[in-house]
Amino acid sequence: MFPKGFEWIVILVVVLVIFGPKNLPKLGKALGSTVKNLREGMSGEDEASETVVEESEEDAQIRELEEQLAAAKKKKEENEGPVSE
Repeated sequence: MFPKGFEWIVILVVVLVIFGPKNLPKLGKALGSTVKNLREGMSGEDEASETVVEESEEDAQIRELEEQLAAAKKKKEENEGPVSE
């Protein structure tokens, strides 16, 4: 299924002709980072589903303040009544 010996040489020569010797390091770097990101993404899905995110004390305080703000806005709108233009 994978190319052997002579096929690799032909493939490398074609790549060298198409991209040129100056662009081969850039191409290799891009290919390597793509493979790395794919591996991290594939392994990251398993880890993300198993971990449980705990709400920190600061996050709880922020959520509580947001709820208070929403309640205050709602109360203000009720007191003002409908706005007519």
